[in-house]
Amino acid sequence: MTDFTFTSEADLESALAEPSAALIEDMRAGSGDLAILGAGGKMGPTLAMLARNAMNAAGRTDDRVYAVSRFGDAALRERLESAGVTVVPFDLVEADDLSALPDAAEVVFMIGAKFGAATSPSWAWEVNAALPDRVARRYRDSRISVLSTGNVYPFLPASSGGASEDVTPAPIGEYAQSCLGRERVFEFGAQERGTAVSIIRLNYAVDLRYGVVADIAAAVLAGEPVSVATANVNVVWQGYANEVVLRSLRHASSDVFTVNLTGPETLSVAAIARRIGALAGRDVTLVDEPQATALLSDSSRCMALFGYPTVSADTLVRWQTAWLEAGLPTIAKPTKWAVRDGKF
Repeated sequence: MTDFTFTSEADLESALAEPSAALIEDMRAGSGDLAILGAGGKMGPTLAMLARNAMNAAGRTDDRVYAVSRFGDAALRERLESAGVTVVPFDLVEADDLSALPDAAEVVFMIGAKFGAATSPSWAWEVNAALPDRVARRYRDSRISVLSTGNVYPFLPASSGGASEDVTPAPIGEYAQSCLGRERVFEFGAQERGTAVSIIRLNYAVDLRYGVVADIAAAVLAGEPVSVATANVNVVWQGYANEVVLRSLRHASSDVFTVNLTGPETLSVAAIARRIGALAGRDVTLVDEPQATALLSDSSRCMALFGYPTVSADTLVRWQTAWLEAGLPTIAKPTKWAVRDGKF
């Protein structure tokens, strides 16, 4: 899949929810229901659809996929239900008692608070570190894949190849610190109760409606300058990211399996901007002095276990440019990928 054939969000979501043969095979090895907590966010809907499609293809048509979220968007709820996903409206943060949540053999934890963490750090800690304890206790007998972030790592030079999973976390700012808190809480559940846990440190998924490449492309197409103070970045196709999240359930362990989820390349922000400019026939203005370091992750473990993304970085740049030039919908939530002080 390399040619741009998207004419709508439905086309995009269909592509993001198309399971690979490897995912279907992994799904055959599992059994029981799957609960996706925080399924109303940016990644959750297509991950739920992907899970449903993969389970169907694996012959697990009787196992349910539960999408748990507040679901203020009725249209989103309808799309999920039409895809065969069981929607469970539930406010996980407000609820003291999680016993009403459906039982599930497998759980994907996708809940997080990032933007606003600098002005309301207590909120970030409640969502990112306190809530996970309630979830880990509720699903102590389940296999759990936990979405985390590459922000837990220190800034490193591009020449390093990024932080491997063995690099000691050194989070900057309350958001990243609370995300490390999330990891530690689930690790405690694994150590004390034997819960099988996978931790996935993601940066950054590209959906075309949002993401690092969308942010850069929007600036180029609007004739705005692109800052290269943060000179390098990692990105990955969201379809691949969704697959890894689901496939990591097979690796969940009480010893805690941890994997960096991103693309195999360390990309140049200046090169991305210039490529978009060339594709769109626009002049590109680069500003600010490139800094020596950035938040970068080494995805070697991910590539070895799950294979390489079927959509290359250059294809993502081409698709993203075409998507915006076609005036297709975007989500007005900038990633703030260039933030260097940890204040989101």
